[in-house]
Amino acid sequence: MLFDYEALSTRELRALSALNDSKQHDHAAREALYPLVLSSARAVSVVMRSVRSIDANGLHVTNLAALADALAAVAQDDCLCLVDGFAVPEFGYEQRAIVEGDATSAAIAAASIIAKVTRDRFMRRADVLHPGWQFAAHVGYSTPEHRAAIARQGVSPLHRMSFQSAAYERLALNG
Repeated sequence: MLFDYEALSTRELRALSALNDSKQHDHAAREALYPLVLSSARAVSVVMRSVRSIDANGLHVTNLAALADALAAVAQDDCLCLVDGFAVPEFGYEQRAIVEGDATSAAIAAASIIAKVTRDRFMRRADVLHPGWQFAAHVGYSTPEHRAAIARQGVSPLHRMSFQSAAYERLALNG
């Protein structure tokens, strides 16, 4: 996420001052910040990975590779890429991992908002395509209702088979 702070109006700067870890905002606040971040940013990149890729490579490795791809798409010469928590694999630009970066860096917080809103919107669309798992309600988090839906219906094509869940264990997935 790249911002040109000098080009932002006072109103935009004031609104962006509300940026924080996306988990600290409710759905409405994230949705309100989303268009502001998009209109204020010089560049935004959203990278998604498939469930099968995650199952094949592991969640952490897949997340870091996706983050490296997203950073490479927005990075510019002589920039410093800020990363929330973990350094990503080498991708050709200087980087700095910041623990709890989404709470201390506007750029990381903005990326957190874009990522969470994008994922929530994807999960709401998935709810229409895969009814019964209540994806719109839990947006991918393991809730008691979601675990009950898995027990009732089995797993959907969107469920990670490598994720170790008590709900999965009850399904005798290994044959």
